[in-house]
Amino acid sequence: MTATLTSADGRDQRAARPSRRPRLARSLPRLLPAGAAALSGALLYLSFPPRPLWWLAVPAVAGLGWCLHGRSWKAGLGLGFVFGLAFLLPLLSWTGEDVGPLPWLALAVAESLFVAVTAAGVALVSRLPLWPLWASGVWIAGEGLRARFPFGGFPWGKLAFGQPEGLFLPLAALGGTPLLGFAVVLCGFALTGLGLLLAAGRRARDRAVWAVAALVAAPLAAGAAAAPLVGTGAEKGTAEIAVVQGNVPRMGLDFNAQRRAVLDNHVRETRRLAERVRAGKAPQPDLVLWPENSSDIDPYTNRDARAEIDQVAKEIKAPISVGAVTDPGRGGPRNRQILWDPETGPGAVYDKRHLQPFGEYMPYRGFFRHFSSDVDRAGSFVPGDKTAVFDMAGTKVGPVTCYEAAFDSTVRDQVRAGAQVLSVPSNNATFGRSEMTYQQLAMDRVRAVEHGRAVLVPVTSGVSAVIMPDGRIVQKTELFTADALVADVPRRSSLTPATRLGTAPELVLLAVAAGGLGWAAARAVRARRGGE
Repeated sequence: MTATLTSADGRDQRAARPSRRPRLARSLPRLLPAGAAALSGALLYLSFPPRPLWWLAVPAVAGLGWCLHGRSWKAGLGLGFVFGLAFLLPLLSWTGEDVGPLPWLALAVAESLFVAVTAAGVALVSRLPLWPLWASGVWIAGEGLRARFPFGGFPWGKLAFGQPEGLFLPLAALGGTPLLGFAVVLCGFALTGLGLLLAAGRRARDRAVWAVAALVAAPLAAGAAAAPLVGTGAEKGTAEIAVVQGNVPRMGLDFNAQRRAVLDNHVRETRRLAERVRAGKAPQPDLVLWPENSSDIDPYTNRDARAEIDQVAKEIKAPISVGAVTDPGRGGPRNRQILWDPETGPGAVYDKRHLQPFGEYMPYRGFFRHFSSDVDRAGSFVPGDKTAVFDMAGTKVGPVTCYEAAFDSTVRDQVRAGAQVLSVPSNNATFGRSEMTYQQLAMDRVRAVEHGRAVLVPVTSGVSAVIMPDGRIVQKTELFTADALVADVPRRSSLTPATRLGTAPELVLLAVAAGGLGWAAARAVRARRGGE
């Protein structure tokens, strides 16, 4: 039986209880921005490779702009965090491929905090005139911070890296990844502003409508105008370059226990290429590129490894860039590229300068061991301290090892040092069949346009590729398939505006961000004083 309470005048008290439905109805408008932020973050993820949906980045940013417009910085912080998680959790899922979900979740949460702070800044400037301009500067400032801090930064997920096939791509040759990302985010935020103005329907805002509409069109027009400036022609002749993918015995971290098999695979595939050349089925390469970790056995100290590489270099009749793990006895092992001449053996070297934290080295190892014993699986590599360009049969090749391709300055340094083509030797076997290799390949395509260089991508297990200076992939391999690509690529020596300007475009956009935040802060101070 259910007891019924009655008042002194006999009325049923159940009627006096507050209904849950109105309370839920009041909560829905509060949940809507969070849901929209999550949807926008998911759209941004879908805009990244391997999906050719680059254009989704614009509505994704527009959706975030709608969530943040006119809100407090605290609300922006929370909505930005939701957006960041929805974007970065799926984007970075490859980081947990072999070490479990904890590192993946920790990284995604940490990077989402940077997105949250950036979104708080966007919310602060969203009440300013022409706010999409200031907000776009704030976004690029946030990406710049995330690319440098902590532990050297983590640029993965920069908007520019989702645009290897987009209309904005030519802008990379003018201002690098900061300008390319700025164009995408400006178009998105300006689309939000245009929609808000049109929804207001006030004649007094006609001029503002046209001004914001111009902000939408400007990045698209700039990208179209910059397209003819992307140089692709040979300036120092061409080079016949072979890219070898030897494959690994099996996926995952266990492949390191089979280091000899990995070396044997790359020797075998290069030998097959030499046989095809002798049979007239493939052109004679001027040089050969092997991937990162193609010889995890130190060829300086292991006679068998050295003999194998020596022999196959003579068979292919071309110098080979060999990715090796070496220990020169000066503090720790090096992730090294070795220029191996068929006549004189090992020569010039390039030691990877930007190492991957929590992978190639472990910062604060003792502290993080309290949370997981997996920290001891991280390496103890020592970074290199200088650029190096290999002269390979007259072609100047600039190695940029794997993770380094994500960092603007590392790639730019190699081009400024004289590289006529770029090589991005990588080892993606650890990450299985995840999207990681496609995301990295997209970075390489952006770098090709940014610096006007052909980019050769030798990978242990795929996807290896030949990328032309306009970002087009002209040859590629399949995942976990032994193969060798041979392509005639242009050697280029001129420097794009992006290469010449270096960090200048980013500093200009940082000044835009500082100007917007300063203006918003000044207005807030004046409003507070006026209310006193």
